Amino acid sequence: MAQRPIRLFALEASAALGEAVAAALRQPLAAHEEREFEDGEHKARPLDDVSGADVYVMQSTHGGPLQSANDKLCRLLFFIGALKDAGAARVTAVTPYLCYARKDRRTKPNDPVTTRYVAGLFESVGTDCVVTLEVHNPAAFENAFRCRTIALTSTPLFVDYIKANLSETALSVISPDAGGMKRAELLRETLENALGRPIDKGLAEKHRSAGVVSGDLFVGDVTDTTALIVDDLISTGNTLLRAARSARAAGAKRVMALVTHGLFMEGAAGVLADPAIDRLIITDVVPPFRLDHPEANKKLTIVPAAPLLAAAIERLHDERCLTDLIVF
Repeated sequence: MAQRPIRLFALEASAALGEAVAAALRQPLAAHEEREFEDGEHKARPLDDVSGADVYVMQSTHGGPLQSANDKLCRLLFFIGALKDAGAARVTAVTPYLCYARKDRRTKPNDPVTTRYVAGLFESVGTDCVVTLEVHNPAAFENAFRCRTIALTSTPLFVDYIKANLSETALSVISPDAGGMKRAELLRETLENALGRPIDKGLAEKHRSAGVVSGDLFVGDVTDTTALIVDDLISTGNTLLRAARSARAAGAKRVMALVTHGLFMEGAAGVLADPAIDRLIITDVVPPFRLDHPEANKKLTIVPAAPLLAAAIERLHDERCLTDLIVF
């Protein structure tokens, strides 16, 4: 049976990331049109033929700089619907930053479980598969959807960075809260296998209630190591700074943060400029457009996510296993 043709689209808000993924795939971006109407409504349609094709649509749904998270989500959903109406055999939404993924459970009476509602929207327009990168809670993400889901992790990207820059350094891996322990342990175990030596670990305590973060307990042995704090995203940076100070107090020589999504909301620049944090490594899934602080910017390293996203698309199209990308 002949393989279906592949089409890769990138909506305008994620054009740069889409072009990078297309280059990694050696596959040109398919043509499409996006139109704005005077009353604020919009439409998008494919210009290339998608009938019978295996279609991938790139759109990261973080807020800003020109469109809100709601705008990006709505445009992505409408475009997927248009692709299915145009005869696409399979449509995969590649949304490296998935909006509303943090609201995955009820923490107050009558709270919404927004991740589940977003899943229903994707399914309602005929989405066959959703691919995301370092989603906040992989189990909640997978359980919210009835269509196929791929929860990629940034671990391969960060391991490559560490091998290139810190291969001879004594290291420890720290989770900034209990909820991130699996993410930190995955990185630590993968690093041990890649470097062929033990990697220490630690956990910084954190409690959040009504937006207020507290907790001072630190568990683990990080003495004389370069402590690597791993997290899915950085918003204001307060959680990261608390963990960095705790690691310093526990004897870490240096503190570096490995964070997939740099949202950098108000106050984050000043936090990152704090001397407790030596370096911050992020991916380019969310461009750091909000970060404009000389001291903070000097500490920033941006790792391209396109090779990982392209590898996932290639394996999905060829119907190959993704376990080598640490997807189970």
